[in-house]
Amino acid sequence: MLVNAANITDKKYQKLTIQVSLNGMSFCTADTLNHKVLAVDHIDFDTANSNFKIEDTITQILNDNPVFKERYDEVAVLYDNHLSTFVPEPLFDESYLGSYLQYNTKVYENDFFDFDTLTIAPIHNVFVPYVNINNIFIDHFGTFTYKHVSTVLVSRLLERSKNIDDKKMFVHMASGHFEIVVVQNQHLLLYNTFEYKTPEDLIYYLLFTAEQLNLNPEVFKLEFLGNIAEEDAYFKIAFKYIRNVSLLDVKDLQENNSLSTSENLKHFILLQS
Repeated sequence: MLVNAANITDKKYQKLTIQVSLNGMSFCTADTLNHKVLAVDHIDFDTANSNFKIEDTITQILNDNPVFKERYDEVAVLYDNHLSTFVPEPLFDESYLGSYLQYNTKVYENDFFDFDTLTIAPIHNVFVPYVNINNIFIDHFGTFTYKHVSTVLVSRLLERSKNIDDKKMFVHMASGHFEIVVVQNQHLLLYNTFEYKTPEDLIYYLLFTAEQLNLNPEVFKLEFLGNIAEEDAYFKIAFKYIRNVSLLDVKDLQENNSLSTSENLKHFILLQS
Protein backbone atom coordinates (compact mmCIF):
# COMPACT_ATOMS: atom_id res chain seq x y z
CA MET A 1 0.00 0.00 0.00
CA LEU A 2 1.14 3.55 -0.74
CA VAL A 3 0.96 5.86 2.25
CA ASN A 4 0.66 9.64 1.95
CA ALA A 5 1.81 10.09 -1.65
CA ALA A 6 3.71 13.30 -2.41
CA ASN A 7 4.77 15.11 -5.56
CA ILE A 8 8.25 14.29 -6.87
CA THR A 9 10.04 17.36 -8.14
CA ASP A 10 13.43 15.78 -8.72
CA LYS A 11 14.93 12.31 -8.47
CA LYS A 12 18.00 11.01 -6.68
CA TYR A 13 17.57 7.46 -8.03
CA GLN A 14 17.90 5.98 -4.57
CA LYS A 15 15.57 3.67 -2.68
CA LEU A 16 15.42 2.81 1.01
CA THR A 17 13.90 -0.49 2.12
CA ILE A 18 13.21 -1.24 5.79
CA GLN A 19 12.28 -4.68 7.11
CA VAL A 20 10.85 -4.39 10.61
CA SER A 21 9.79 -6.92 13.24
CA LEU A 22 9.14 -6.68 16.96
CA ASN A 23 12.76 -7.68 17.63
CA GLY A 24 14.71 -5.53 15.21
CA MET A 25 14.94 -3.89 11.83
CA SER A 26 17.08 -4.38 8.75
CA PHE A 27 17.47 -1.84 6.00
CA CYS A 28 19.20 -1.37 2.68
CA THR A 29 19.76 1.44 0.23
CA ALA A 30 19.90 0.92 -3.51
CA ASP A 31 20.85 2.83 -6.64
CA THR A 32 17.72 2.41 -8.77
CA LEU A 33 19.37 3.79 -11.91
CA ASN A 34 22.16 1.20 -11.97
CA HIS A 35 20.24 -1.46 -10.03
CA LYS A 36 22.94 -1.75 -7.39
CA VAL A 37 22.68 -2.29 -3.65
CA LEU A 38 24.62 0.43 -1.85
CA ALA A 39 24.46 -0.68 1.81
CA VAL A 40 22.79 -3.19 4.11
CA ASP A 41 22.58 -3.15 7.89
CA HIS A 42 20.63 -4.62 10.80
CA ILE A 43 19.79 -3.33 14.27
CA ASP A 44 18.53 -5.55 17.09
CA PHE A 45 16.07 -4.03 19.54
CA ASP A 46 16.95 -4.22 23.23
CA THR A 47 13.75 -6.07 24.10
CA ALA A 48 15.24 -7.38 27.37
CA ASN A 49 15.31 -3.85 28.74
CA SER A 50 12.38 -3.31 31.09
CA ASN A 51 11.96 0.21 29.69
CA PHE A 52 11.84 -0.98 26.07
CA LYS A 53 9.16 0.59 23.92
CA ILE A 54 9.26 -0.21 20.23
CA GLU A 55 7.89 3.18 19.19
CA ASP A 56 10.58 5.06 21.13
CA THR A 57 13.30 2.73 19.86
CA ILE A 58 12.38 3.11 16.18
CA THR A 59 11.98 6.86 16.53
CA GLN A 60 15.44 7.16 18.06
CA ILE A 61 16.98 4.98 15.32
CA LEU A 62 15.39 7.09 12.60
CA ASN A 63 16.59 10.30 14.23
CA ASP A 64 20.12 9.12 15.01
CA ASN A 65 21.15 7.10 11.95
CA PRO A 66 22.45 9.19 9.01
CA VAL A 67 20.89 6.73 6.53
CA PHE A 68 17.41 7.84 7.53
CA LYS A 69 18.26 11.53 7.20
CA GLU A 70 18.86 11.22 3.46
CA ARG A 71 16.18 11.88 0.89
CA TYR A 72 14.98 8.94 -1.22
CA ASP A 73 12.79 8.70 -4.28
CA GLU A 74 11.16 5.63 -2.76
CA VAL A 75 10.84 4.25 0.75
CA ALA A 76 9.48 0.71 1.16
CA VAL A 77 8.59 -0.95 4.48
CA LEU A 78 8.30 -4.73 4.93
CA TYR A 79 6.41 -5.98 7.97
CA ASP A 80 7.86 -9.16 9.41
CA ASN A 81 5.31 -11.03 11.53
CA HIS A 82 3.25 -14.23 11.49
CA LEU A 83 -0.02 -12.35 11.08
CA SER A 84 -0.65 -13.19 7.43
CA THR A 85 -2.38 -15.71 5.21
CA PHE A 86 -2.62 -16.30 1.46
CA VAL A 87 -6.06 -16.35 -0.13
CA PRO A 88 -6.77 -17.54 -3.72
CA GLU A 89 -8.51 -14.96 -5.90
CA PRO A 90 -11.79 -16.94 -6.22
CA LEU A 91 -12.17 -16.99 -2.42
CA PHE A 92 -11.10 -13.41 -1.78
CA ASP A 93 -13.46 -10.65 -0.64
CA GLU A 94 -11.91 -7.38 0.50
CA SER A 95 -14.85 -6.79 2.85
CA TYR A 96 -13.91 -9.76 5.07
CA LEU A 97 -10.15 -9.49 5.54
CA GLY A 98 -10.21 -10.33 9.25
CA SER A 99 -12.15 -13.54 8.68
CA TYR A 100 -9.29 -15.08 6.69
CA LEU A 101 -6.80 -14.56 9.51
CA GLN A 102 -8.98 -15.87 12.33
CA TYR A 103 -8.23 -19.46 11.34
CA ASN A 104 -4.50 -19.27 12.00
CA THR A 105 -4.01 -16.40 14.46
CA LYS A 106 -5.82 -14.49 17.17
CA VAL A 107 -7.37 -11.30 15.80
CA TYR A 108 -9.31 -8.52 17.49
CA GLU A 109 -12.14 -6.29 16.36
CA ASN A 110 -9.96 -3.19 16.49
CA ASP A 111 -7.13 -4.74 14.43
CA PHE A 112 -6.32 -3.07 11.13
CA PHE A 113 -6.11 -5.44 8.17
CA ASP A 114 -4.60 -4.95 4.76
CA PHE A 115 -3.61 -7.11 1.81
CA ASP A 116 -1.05 -7.42 -0.96
CA THR A 117 -1.90 -8.73 -4.41
CA LEU A 118 0.70 -10.95 -6.01
CA THR A 119 1.40 -10.05 -9.62
CA ILE A 120 2.78 -13.47 -10.50
CA ALA A 121 -0.23 -15.52 -9.35
CA PRO A 122 -3.96 -14.98 -8.62
CA ILE A 123 -3.38 -14.77 -4.87
CA HIS A 124 -3.87 -12.13 -2.18
CA ASN A 125 -1.86 -11.95 1.04
CA VAL A 126 -3.99 -10.71 3.94
CA PHE A 127 -2.00 -9.40 6.90
CA VAL A 128 -1.91 -7.13 9.94
CA PRO A 129 0.54 -4.23 9.57
CA TYR A 130 1.84 -2.44 12.65
CA VAL A 131 -0.26 0.74 12.66
CA ASN A 132 1.77 2.33 15.45
CA ILE A 133 4.97 1.85 13.46
CA ASN A 134 3.26 3.05 10.29
CA ASN A 135 2.50 6.33 12.04
CA ILE A 136 6.16 6.77 12.96
CA PHE A 137 7.23 6.24 9.34
CA ILE A 138 4.56 8.67 8.12
CA ASP A 139 5.90 11.36 10.45
CA HIS A 140 9.49 10.71 9.40
CA PHE A 141 9.28 9.98 5.67
CA GLY A 142 5.86 11.27 4.65
CA THR A 143 5.70 8.97 1.63
CA PHE A 144 6.29 5.22 1.70
CA THR A 145 4.83 1.93 0.56
CA TYR A 146 4.44 -1.14 2.73
CA LYS A 147 3.78 -4.84 2.31
CA HIS A 148 4.28 -8.10 4.15
CA VAL A 149 7.61 -9.94 3.96
CA SER A 150 5.90 -13.16 2.87
CA THR A 151 4.56 -11.40 -0.22
CA VAL A 152 8.12 -10.76 -1.38
CA LEU A 153 9.37 -14.21 -0.36
CA VAL A 154 6.61 -16.17 -2.08
CA SER A 155 6.62 -13.99 -5.20
CA ARG A 156 10.35 -14.43 -5.73
CA LEU A 157 10.25 -18.18 -5.14
CA LEU A 158 7.33 -18.56 -7.53
CA GLU A 159 9.36 -16.74 -10.16
CA ARG A 160 12.19 -19.22 -9.66
CA SER A 161 9.83 -22.17 -10.18
CA LYS A 162 8.84 -21.18 -13.72
CA ASN A 163 8.78 -24.18 -16.10
CA ILE A 164 9.82 -26.55 -13.30
CA ASP A 165 7.16 -29.24 -13.00
CA ASP A 166 8.66 -30.94 -9.95
CA LYS A 167 7.47 -29.86 -6.52
CA LYS A 168 10.17 -27.98 -4.63
CA MET A 169 10.36 -27.00 -0.98
CA PHE A 170 12.05 -23.82 0.21
CA VAL A 171 12.78 -23.07 3.85
CA HIS A 172 13.54 -19.52 4.98
CA MET A 173 15.35 -19.49 8.33
CA ALA A 174 14.95 -16.52 10.66
CA SER A 175 15.51 -15.92 14.36
CA GLY A 176 13.07 -18.12 16.30
CA HIS A 177 10.93 -18.99 13.30
CA PHE A 178 11.13 -20.34 9.77
CA GLU A 179 8.87 -20.37 6.73
CA ILE A 180 8.14 -23.36 4.50
CA VAL A 181 7.17 -22.60 0.91
CA VAL A 182 6.30 -25.38 -1.53
CA VAL A 183 5.90 -24.45 -5.19
CA GLN A 184 5.41 -26.12 -8.54
CA ASN A 185 5.74 -24.25 -11.84
CA GLN A 186 4.55 -20.91 -10.43
CA HIS A 187 1.79 -22.50 -8.36
CA LEU A 188 1.87 -22.02 -4.57
CA LEU A 189 1.13 -25.37 -2.93
CA LEU A 190 1.88 -24.40 0.66
CA TYR A 191 3.09 -21.52 2.80
CA ASN A 192 3.37 -21.70 6.56
CA THR A 193 5.51 -20.31 9.35
CA PHE A 194 6.70 -22.25 12.40
CA GLU A 195 8.48 -21.41 15.63
CA TYR A 196 11.55 -23.44 16.55
CA LYS A 197 14.17 -23.81 19.25
CA THR A 198 16.12 -26.91 18.22
CA PRO A 199 17.14 -28.70 15.00
CA GLU A 200 14.68 -31.44 15.96
CA ASP A 201 11.85 -28.91 15.80
CA LEU A 202 12.87 -28.07 12.25
CA ILE A 203 13.09 -31.61 10.93
CA TYR A 204 9.78 -32.54 12.55
CA TYR A 205 7.93 -29.82 10.64
CA LEU A 206 9.82 -30.51 7.41
CA LEU A 207 9.01 -34.21 7.40
CA PHE A 208 5.42 -33.61 8.52
CA THR A 209 4.90 -31.13 5.69
CA ALA A 210 6.49 -33.49 3.19
CA GLU A 211 4.17 -36.29 4.33
CA GLN A 212 1.07 -34.12 3.98
CA LEU A 213 2.02 -33.18 0.41
CA ASN A 214 3.13 -36.70 -0.55
CA LEU A 215 6.72 -35.59 -1.04
CA ASN A 216 9.23 -38.41 -0.92
CA PRO A 217 12.33 -37.39 1.14
CA GLU A 218 14.41 -39.46 -1.27
CA VAL A 219 13.19 -37.48 -4.26
CA PHE A 220 12.01 -33.90 -3.64
CA LYS A 221 14.43 -30.98 -3.57
CA LEU A 222 14.82 -28.73 -0.53
CA GLU A 223 16.59 -25.38 -0.70
CA PHE A 224 17.44 -23.25 2.35
CA LEU A 225 17.70 -19.49 2.48
CA GLY A 226 17.74 -16.90 5.23
CA ASN A 227 20.09 -17.06 8.19
CA ILE A 228 21.70 -20.48 7.61
CA ALA A 229 24.91 -22.12 6.41
CA GLU A 230 25.90 -25.67 5.50
CA GLU A 231 27.84 -25.93 8.77
CA ASP A 232 24.73 -25.23 10.87
CA ALA A 233 23.09 -28.03 12.84
CA TYR A 234 19.78 -27.14 11.16
CA PHE A 235 21.18 -27.75 7.69
CA LYS A 236 22.93 -30.94 8.80
CA ILE A 237 19.82 -32.52 10.32
CA ALA A 238 17.83 -31.78 7.16
CA PHE A 239 20.59 -33.33 5.08
CA LYS A 240 20.46 -36.42 7.29
CA TYR A 241 16.79 -37.15 6.56
CA ILE A 242 16.27 -35.56 3.12
CA ARG A 243 18.45 -36.58 0.19
CA ASN A 244 18.46 -33.43 -1.97
CA VAL A 245 19.30 -30.47 0.28
CA SER A 246 21.17 -27.33 -0.74
CA LEU A 247 21.42 -23.60 -0.18
CA LEU A 248 19.52 -21.36 -2.57
CA ASP A 249 21.66 -20.16 -5.47
CA VAL A 250 22.02 -16.38 -5.06
CA LYS A 251 24.54 -15.70 -7.82
CA ASP A 252 21.99 -13.52 -9.61
CA LEU A 253 21.69 -11.31 -6.52
CA GLN A 254 25.45 -11.02 -6.16
CA GLU A 255 25.66 -9.42 -9.59
CA ASN A 256 24.06 -6.32 -8.05
CA ASN A 257 25.93 -6.12 -4.75
CA SER A 258 29.24 -6.82 -3.07
CA LEU A 259 27.75 -8.88 -0.24
CA SER A 260 28.87 -12.40 0.60
CA THR A 261 26.81 -15.47 -0.21
CA SER A 262 25.70 -15.77 3.42
CA GLU A 263 24.62 -12.12 3.52
CA ASN A 264 22.63 -12.52 0.32
CA LEU A 265 20.89 -15.55 1.78
CA LYS A 266 20.23 -13.80 5.09
CA HIS A 267 18.84 -10.62 3.49
CA PHE A 268 17.15 -12.32 0.53
CA ILE A 269 13.75 -10.75 1.18
CA LEU A 270 15.15 -7.29 1.87
CA LEU A 271 17.27 -7.35 -1.30
CA GLN A 272 14.40 -8.65 -3.45
CA SER A 273 11.77 -6.11 -2.41
